[in-house]
Amino acid sequence: MAQTKKVPMRKCIGCQEMKNKKEMIRILHTPQDELVIDTTGRKNGRGAYLCFSADCFEKAVKSRGLERSLKRSISPEIYESLKKEIEQIDQK
Repeated sequence: MAQTKKVPMRKCIGCQEMKNKKEMIRILHTPQDELVIDTTGRKNGRGAYLCFSADCFEKAVKSRGLERSLKRSISPEIYESLKKEIEQIDQK
């Protein structure tokens, strides 16, 4: 019997939908206390997942989903830099 491979699912903090892990962006709070976008999905730290759309990012900011998931407060400057990075990824 051939076993089917389990597909890891994660919930988007913007739209609250469960999707394939590879179809999402991981925002990471590193042990060095910085926020980065983890393109590999393998870096150490606490992560939160977002869809590849700017709409989901806006929903996450409005509902403070990113702050809840990462268990820390986030300044508006960090939100702006994340927004620019997500827009660059969204255009590709």
